[in-house]
Amino acid sequence: MVGDSWTHKVARVCILPLINTPVTPNHITVLRLITGLMACGLLAIGSYESNLWGGILWLISAFLDRADGELARVSGTTSEWGHKFDYFSDVTVTALFFIGIGIGLRDSPLGFWTIFMGLSASAGVVAAEVLAEIIDQAQKDVGKKAYAGFAGFDFDDVLYLFAPIVWLNLHFPFLVGASIGAPIFALITWYRLPNNKF
Repeated sequence: MVGDSWTHKVARVCILPLINTPVTPNHITVLRLITGLMACGLLAIGSYESNLWGGILWLISAFLDRADGELARVSGTTSEWGHKFDYFSDVTVTALFFIGIGIGLRDSPLGFWTIFMGLSASAGVVAAEVLAEIIDQAQKDVGKKAYAGFAGFDFDDVLYLFAPIVWLNLHFPFLVGASIGAPIFALITWYRLPNNKF
């Protein structure tokens, strides 16, 4: 499914020098996964400096998530395995973000409850991502997605906001909301499954 959001367009320009080079989309996905895991690890430390660098790595990882798909499409190297690897990386990194900030907020007024909140948000994210993928695959022939974007932004462009939320020290209320909202969002996505009779 060809992306046409603003970040897809920027990524499309950035990957042009990589066409006809040994660099493959899977190489970029590996780099996306590594930077994402490093970002989550830094956020789990919870200090000002670690949150700063964790946010920077998070933005790089989010952009690389666009770049790998664009390189695959432009160079004609798309593959089923590459899609699954990219999907696995996306789900893993996004889910671990909430666990990371939950651990990082362990010294907040809620103490270690933030870790359980991170796990709740993470479980909701995984469930929603899996269900959305089922919907996307079912609608692939008609070019529709489970959650369409608007005004040049994809639904998952919201991931770019995660870094500023941490930098502005808003990740505590964000985690509280996500620990409740992500499981609810997963239920909404489940309800939208094709042929769901409930």
